[in-house]
Amino acid sequence: MVLLRRVIGDALRARRQGQHRTLREVSSAANVSLGYLSEIERGQKEPSSELLAAICDALGARLSELLREVSDTVALAEQMPGVLVPVADQPVESTPVAPPAVRKATNRSVRQVSSDGSVAVQVRQDSPLKATLRSTRVRSADRDVVCAA
Repeated sequence: MVLLRRVIGDALRARRQGQHRTLREVSSAANVSLGYLSEIERGQKEPSSELLAAICDALGARLSELLREVSDTVALAEQMPGVLVPVADQPVESTPVAPPAVRKATNRSVRQVSSDGSVAVQVRQDSPLKATLRSTRVRSADRDVVCAA
């Protein structure tokens, strides 16, 4: 199952890294502890709406933009058959296009799905009720590459 806090964390991390900023810089600007921001980015903590707005402000992003990216990622997950069901209900398949680090780090099922070259989605089953969804969307040259999971 796709966890909203993980998708939000990955979207925040992608924005921060796209700006070549450190956790320390963003945590200071958002007035949140470095450790807590790290936990948010790793999907271990769910930020309040106020905290999320402060982090977005520190990143120079609109909250609506971040939520739209998160919504798009969740919508992609909903369209993929078997992503939002337990592992026992879906066939186990490994894909040769998964990065070697992912294949070595885990024995979990990894699937790669891509759509017309502009969107790539990778799904990794972490447990029977938890999956990690990583989507990479390449937009026009004047925008950043957005990665979320």
